[in-house]
Amino acid sequence: AGLCPHHLLPWRGKAHVAYLPFKKIAGISKLVRTAQWAARRAEVQETVGNIIADHLDEQLEPMGIGVVIEALHDCVACRGAQDAGITFITSVMRGIFFNNPVTRGELLSLIGAGS
Repeated sequence: AGLCPHHLLPWRGKAHVAYLPFKKIAGISKLVRTAQWAARRAEVQETVGNIIADHLDEQLEPMGIGVVIEALHDCVACRGAQDAGITFITSVMRGIFFNNPVTRGELLSLIGAGS
């Protein structure tokens, strides 16, 4: 869950976090805590994805990182479009997930983004 900095209304969903290790690995709970930590401040969804990727890149120095966030935004449900059912999907791809379409495709297939 995050907080929209423009309307101070929550957005909630799920973050898919993947990395291809090089020398260091992290436990699953560390990935979960990183996503929770990144969403604590009032930030737009795109920024939260970049904060997660930046932190993991700095800590783990992996071959690649992929972060896909799927979220519903209360500001869209309550204001403007007034549609509570729209899911916004953002992605951040670094390293092999950015440079190699096969690896990126495998990640997106595994998480079934948008389905």
